Amino acid sequence: MKRFYLFGFITLMIFDTMAQVSFKFAAIHAQPLMLDTAWLIRVFGHPWIYGAFVGYTGAFFTWMTLLKYAPVGPAFAASHLELLSVTLLSVWLFDETLTLSKIVGGLLILAGVVCLARGENLSGASVDNGQV
Repeated sequence: MKRFYLFGFITLMIFDTMAQVSFKFAAIHAQPLMLDTAWLIRVFGHPWIYGAFVGYTGAFFTWMTLLKYAPVGPAFAASHLELLSVTLLSVWLFDETLTLSKIVGGLLILAGVVCLARGENLSGASVDNGQV
């Protein structure tokens, strides 16, 4: 069951990252922001927006599947791992700055995921014990 969680959370991170990076590329290519027909044509005429839709759709179905089986605490924490991948890809793809606060924040996210995961039984035992 641990492989299922590992594969699931990596898949979720990939889909979430794909969505965020695709939205950024779509926004860059749709400049300038002018809420008119020409802007909508620029947005939907560029393939990056469809990458964002695919990313969010994949993330939704992956998340729903994970929630069915994974304990909520670690699942919620691990669902935020895309913040790390998006930050690192943004440094590489968009020349954004990797600051000390981003590094510390990323380490705190990792620490939180580890703490929550260690506190839960992720061996595949049923979470439902008959109590409400």
